[in-house]
Amino acid sequence: MGFMDDLKSRASKLQDNLKDNIKKFKNKDFMEAVVAGCALVAYADGVIKPEEKNKMLRFIQQSDDLKMFDSNQVIESFQKQIQKFDFDVNIGKGEALKAIGKLAKKPEEAKMMVWVCCAIGAADGNFDDTEKQVVREICQTLTLDPKEFQL
Repeated sequence: MGFMDDLKSRASKLQDNLKDNIKKFKNKDFMEAVVAGCALVAYADGVIKPEEKNKMLRFIQQSDDLKMFDSNQVIESFQKQIQKFDFDVNIGKGEALKAIGKLAKKPEEAKMMVWVCCAIGAADGNFDDTEKQVVREICQTLTLDPKEFQL
């Protein structure tokens, strides 16, 4: 099995696990951390293109994993995160990591949020090194071992 086949297989298994487990974490801090993680992964290459914004918004709206949250609330939260990046990259990153950091004392939620970020990174079939580095930073913020997520 090649690397891409392995990545696709892991992404598929991850999606199945997310659907089963994410429902128990329905709270505002978790939703905002997931949205912040989405924004960070989307911004991994240094710019969030309009196509990426639309892709992320569609993903959030259509994801079985995030459907339990009010769609308008998720979109509003995502747009606020993106606006912070548009205003200043460092502020955007800092605010995203701050939202993510709220899960640091909730290890199950933190791990699930990281898995969601991994799934988002792998959604296009190419979980590249830049995206993986962003997820490693998220792990560091949450004091999680990136190896647990094959990073």
